[in-house]
Amino acid sequence: MNIYLIIILCIILGKYLLDVIVDILNIKSAVTELPSEFSGYYDEDKYSKSQRYLKERTWFGIIEESFFTFATVCFIVLGGFNIIDKFARSFNQNTIITAVIFAGTLILVVRIFQLPFSFYHTFVIEERYGFNRTRPKTFFLDVIKGLMLVMVIGGVIFSLIVWFFMRIPNFAWVWCWFAVCVFELFLIFIAPVVIMPLFNKFIPLEEGPLKDKISEYAKSQDFALKGIFKMDASRRSSKSNAFFTGFGKNRRIVLFDTLIEKHTIDELLSVLAHEVGHYKKKHIVKMFLISAATSGIMFFILSFFINNSGLFSAFGMEHLSVYASIFFFGFLYVPINILFSVFTNILSRKHEYEADRYAVDTYKKPEAFISALKKLVVDNLSNLTPHPAKVFLYYSHPPVLERIKAIRAYV
Repeated sequence: MNIYLIIILCIILGKYLLDVIVDILNIKSAVTELPSEFSGYYDEDKYSKSQRYLKERTWFGIIEESFFTFATVCFIVLGGFNIIDKFARSFNQNTIITAVIFAGTLILVVRIFQLPFSFYHTFVIEERYGFNRTRPKTFFLDVIKGLMLVMVIGGVIFSLIVWFFMRIPNFAWVWCWFAVCVFELFLIFIAPVVIMPLFNKFIPLEEGPLKDKISEYAKSQDFALKGIFKMDASRRSSKSNAFFTGFGKNRRIVLFDTLIEKHTIDELLSVLAHEVGHYKKKHIVKMFLISAATSGIMFFILSFFINNSGLFSAFGMEHLSVYASIFFFGFLYVPINILFSVFTNILSRKHEYEADRYAVDTYKKPEAFISALKKLVVDNLSNLTPHPAKVFLYYSHPPVLERIKAIRAYV
């Protein structure tokens, strides 16, 4: 048997087993007795509901991952990639167009199989626990818009990568690295004004005490703002959040309308102070630089697997191509990506603690911040006691009880 095929199947099955084992450990680590810190926020029934939500979502995720793992293995072994490649080549177009057809067809097939799982998650699980506010029309429009964005944006960058490896193979990885970094920066600037409004409405926050307080705090921190917006998140879900978008003077504060409904002004300002902390501590820049560095490593390693005959034989391919090389390399890159992900999650959790401290030091209302965190957890039925393995591998934020403990230690 082809050595690459053995390695790839081991990676796929290994990743699957790792995810399933960690998810099961995470379910079993859920503490049935309500932590005293959340007394008065969770009642017994709602806390029990949060644990049922955790279990149902987790088991559904395991079923979904089991299906796609089995389907992926069958697709590889039965020569599915070669069938798609034959279809793409049947149009007799140039290599770039053939590459786009190949990639687009694969993405479309995956999205079609993902659709029923996504539909069930939204209209059965999220509906059962009182989160879903999405109408079927909105759901399918979101799917279509998302697919079109992937095809357009992904098609452009994928075509560029293929072109570089075809035209300047010796230094293609450097040009690909540079192009992807520039493209990511470009997306950061256009996303708030072009992409995000395709899915949600962003309305300038009305005049009043909340807007005045936000402006006052931002000014006190020398934090320039383009505007303060309210997003109609309630069209899709009752869950709450807030975030910043943009860079420099184009920075925008975005508040979910659900967040505004459920929190006091001091709680909202504490959450925003945390987000300002990320900017002031240069976390955004640091994470972008790390992402750029890992992209460079990825493209460098990829350059050794372009048109690798052994790799193509593993997938039962009749023709070598740059575009298929990129997809096949993705399977080999999974273990490296897991290591990078663990590292970035460790750093991200450290950044969260630093941003929490910034919020406490600058807004000086730690109890309001703690109350905001508690409300967010309760409103979203988040898991209070995740397993350490789950946190280590997948959490970009520390568990809320650890964050609260750290906040209390600051004051």
